[in-house]
Amino acid sequence: MHLNPVVAKLAAGKTVYGLINAGDLSLANARETARAPVDFVYADMEHNPLDFPGLSLFLLGMTDKAAIISKGNLQPNVALFARFPPEADQSQWVVKQALDIGLMGVIFNGVDSKDQALMAVRSMRYPPLRDSPRKEPLGIRGYGTAGATWAWGLSAADYERHADVWPLNPDGDLLAVVMIESVDGLKNLDAISTVPGVGALFLGAGADLSRSIGVPSNSPEVEAAFQQVLKACKAHKVACGITAGSGNDVARRVREGWNIIRSTVPAITQGRTLLGQQ
Repeated sequence: MHLNPVVAKLAAGKTVYGLINAGDLSLANARETARAPVDFVYADMEHNPLDFPGLSLFLLGMTDKAAIISKGNLQPNVALFARFPPEADQSQWVVKQALDIGLMGVIFNGVDSKDQALMAVRSMRYPPLRDSPRKEPLGIRGYGTAGATWAWGLSAADYERHADVWPLNPDGDLLAVVMIESVDGLKNLDAISTVPGVGALFLGAGADLSRSIGVPSNSPEVEAAFQQVLKACKAHKVACGITAGSGNDVARRVREGWNIIRSTVPAITQGRTLLGQQ
């Protein structure tokens, strides 16, 4: 089974819902997040301090032994991802640190080209063994599993089997999410979407994208860009994520075909009610 609940649901054709953690890496918030009615949370370290000790503590705080006993497996109810500063997430050590802590996904800011998307995927993959059936894109992640195996509750060998990018590896449980936030990113959508190992395209609230276009965030040009990204996702069968501001907005985006929704718990709850989801 997939240990990443987001991958498990996307692989089954379902919509996933999540939250942003804008800097509260406390144990109290970790425990609350672990039992929130969502599938993922991502720590925003683009606009907040790059705090790996805090991120590690937060992940360990999300460990819910009661849920493990109830479910009878090691899949958490809520997966932890992180988003890093654009310059940092292109550095191998930042991605390596995040994955070695035990995160299940990385969100790469401002991906404007195929080469950037390719490097994102490569940074999340171990170098392949000679008999590997999926050698490309060639992984560059340094091998070291101690922290991740502790967080995932696996042996090193079992972790290695899961620690690859989905859907390139159907058994993988790591998700490489690339953000489209510029005119260049829009121009290169097709090339970015076809990079093997890119698990999802993601749009935030649209502020960076609107700035790149040169218009206010509520302009029709921004919504047209959103729809352009959605069209590319559907054409290339890549998961597509967006931020939704209200319950009605959540329901609208799901109906349009977005299958990764970031919002607030009240908006997600209302949106799922409007959609008739449990």
